[in-house]
Amino acid sequence: MHQVKTINRSCLSTEAAIDALRVGISAGRELGIHVSVAVCGPGMELIAFSKSDGATPHSAETSRRKAQTAASTRRATGWMPAGLAIELPLASGNLLTNIPGGMPVLVDGAVVGAIGIAGGSVEQDAKVAAAVLTAIGGEAIQ
Repeated sequence: MHQVKTINRSCLSTEAAIDALRVGISAGRELGIHVSVAVCGPGMELIAFSKSDGATPHSAETSRRKAQTAASTRRATGWMPAGLAIELPLASGNLLTNIPGGMPVLVDGAVVGAIGIAGGSVEQDAKVAAAVLTAIGGEAIQ
């Protein structure tokens, strides 16, 4: 008889995800931008989503894809070299994105989720994502 093997995976709590939404919207407001904020678990499942008043409709989908890309690749979005920046998104049915603004959330070196910010410039989105990561106590990827 074989024993079933399992893995345990830590995941951001709903409370942490809701804190991330609040911080993201507030940080966007401080920069004068209307953002959408998505938070997903390490398996790319959406945990929480919100958008500030005035955020564009397409930023909702972009923020989700940024969060999911950061969770699945275990890297901040925007890392893909030119040769992959179009091919990987196309190969994944546009589920991956190379647009900066997505960051994995690490706790004790393990990815427990990811955040995605969309609505400003790529620099602004990345700045808001970094502020969220700091506020919820996540570690940055080295």
